[in-house]
Amino acid sequence: MEIQDGCVATFHYTINDDSGTAVESNQKGMPMAFMCGKGNILPGIEEALIGKKEGEQVNVVLGPDKAYGLRRDNAEQKVPIKHLASKHKRLLPGTLVKVNTEQGVVDASVVKAGKFMVTLDMNHPFAGKTLTFDITVSNVRAATEEESSHGHAHGEGGHHH
Repeated sequence: MEIQDGCVATFHYTINDDSGTAVESNQKGMPMAFMCGKGNILPGIEEALIGKKEGEQVNVVLGPDKAYGLRRDNAEQKVPIKHLASKHKRLLPGTLVKVNTEQGVVDASVVKAGKFMVTLDMNHPFAGKTLTFDITVSNVRAATEEESSHGHAHGEGGHHH
């Protein structure tokens, strides 16, 4: 079966930045699942995956405009440490954190941390980078009716919300 609208595909990936350093990977863990045609993943990756079959490998290079956007200069924000969605023992400059905002949870990185407040760079950690995605398709199947009505894949382990 090929990846096309309305099917669910799972894949393993490694993301490398411009210097060839792996910045993210799920090769050792659960594959990522996405439902084709629903905008669950970066459009540039979805385009590259359409028509691919189980076991095929894809290499996609996305510039910042297609990946996580360009860096904004005025993106620093002071927030109470208790607003962080991720718990860290020590918030060192450069630590990647997740922050609860009105728009949901977003990725940010620490500029500096005080006792109660933390100054964050709200740019996505990969903003301004050209990223190379090495992807191996692990599975392609038709979406279930429930997945179709929800518009996203439910992964391999049954239901989770």
